[in-house]
Amino acid sequence: MGFGLLIIALAVILGVVFLYNALTKLTLLADNAWSDIDVQLKRRHELVPNLVAAVQGHAGYERTTLEAVVSARNRAMAAHGPGEAGAAEGLLAGAVGQLLALAEAYPDLRAAASFLELQRGLVEIEDQVQQARRYYNAVVRDLNTKIAQFPANLVAKTMGFRPREFFDLDDPNQRAAPEVRL
Repeated sequence: MGFGLLIIALAVILGVVFLYNALTKLTLLADNAWSDIDVQLKRRHELVPNLVAAVQGHAGYERTTLEAVVSARNRAMAAHGPGEAGAAEGLLAGAVGQLLALAEAYPDLRAAASFLELQRGLVEIEDQVQQARRYYNAVVRDLNTKIAQFPANLVAKTMGFRPREFFDLDDPNQRAAPEVRL
């Protein structure tokens, strides 16, 4: 009888170790995926001032739109965590979309090589943000599912694993990248 209890105890210990390692792996993957999103968002944040400067040179009196973009960028840079960042990035995407719409009214700006290059860069960054967001959300989905399932939920609760927030934009109209005509 003692040998049977030893095997059961060993199986329980191995099960806990397996679940702990699985949760740790998913947590590290989520951290890494968020880091990838953060890198892409920083690239976007660095591009915005150049875009504003290019538009300002051609459409300087459109001050309200330019200030809205700068303000949205500052809020996005100060955001922490997926929920707050999603809301701030949604506002930034909307402001950049307004800036690009404003640029449509200035044919000389649309034809400027520097502005066209900035638009191409923006499209590339938006694509990379979307790819990173999809990967991050998939990892978070897997982590949150594992945390909620029995018996992993017992290990997760005991070891301090918590569900993560998804990185989503609040406004469905802001989920798409700004439309850019080249």
